[in-house]
Amino acid sequence: MINAKEYLRHLKAFDLVVVVFYLILTILHIVFFKEIDSWWIWILVNAGIIMLAFVLAYLETKYENKLWQGLHYWYIAPLVLLTFKQIYFMVKPIRTYDFDNLFIAIDRWMFGTDPTHFLHQIANPVLTEVLQIIYGMFYLLPIFLGLFLLRKKRFVAMDFALFTIFYGFCLSYLGYFLLPGIGPRFTLHNFFTINEQLPGLFLTNFLRELVNAGESIPAGTPNPAEVVQRDIFPSGHTMITLIVIYLSVKLKSRSQYFFVPIGSLLIFSTVYLWYHYVIDLIAGLLFMIFAVWSAKYIFNWWRRKIGKAEFKYGDN
Repeated sequence: MINAKEYLRHLKAFDLVVVVFYLILTILHIVFFKEIDSWWIWILVNAGIIMLAFVLAYLETKYENKLWQGLHYWYIAPLVLLTFKQIYFMVKPIRTYDFDNLFIAIDRWMFGTDPTHFLHQIANPVLTEVLQIIYGMFYLLPIFLGLFLLRKKRFVAMDFALFTIFYGFCLSYLGYFLLPGIGPRFTLHNFFTINEQLPGLFLTNFLRELVNAGESIPAGTPNPAEVVQRDIFPSGHTMITLIVIYLSVKLKSRSQYFFVPIGSLLIFSTVYLWYHYVIDLIAGLLFMIFAVWSAKYIFNWWRRKIGKAEFKYGDN
């Protein structure tokens, strides 16, 4: 039996983010319980997630085998998707106004036109197909980076990368509360005719339906603009992809030769495929800069607290 202080020493930095972030979400549920349906269920879910973080940290420490180590690393992956859905039930009830008109005005001020309309001049089915496939790889990029690092047995670098990426996701989710919006495929284009106006080849329509279903607008939804997730500002696709690119370069991983070109195309696809305004991408870049700047300070602060050496980018 270990005391609480000793037990906390075995929490990894990404566990700390889990605990703090789900406490923040729980507080929001309590404050806005009149607006959020099933708020108490989400509070129970959040309590379970926090408990899971503590339990996995304890089991990895106690048994020190690859099974518990693997579960401790990879439980973050489903949390990203679960949290994305939890945010769906929170943003619109708390922030009832959409700011798409502001985003459109800023884009037009910067470019003199709507970037999605401008890029439509170069649209063709082959390009659309390629970009839709790459856009669909978004959640895989952090997983690929983790696998690259684990393959090289760079466990401290893996801890830092996982912490930074999940921390970035949490910041982007909190950002959705600031200026909610639904994106140009609803405001500047006709959502119901996207497949005809921006056709692909073989997989585009199927992949679009997967994206739509993930944002709570499965096929046949009569009022998609009303029920779609408010998740465009900042662009999480831009923010997290830039974090993955940045980490692959700073950690001197050969995976950078994959992430830099694929990530660049993914970011371009967010506007080309009508998911985002350019101002969303700029916000994603700013959020990314703050995330990678602050992540190392927080990560090393926690490592000092638990008696471990500070992390440097060349570390394994």
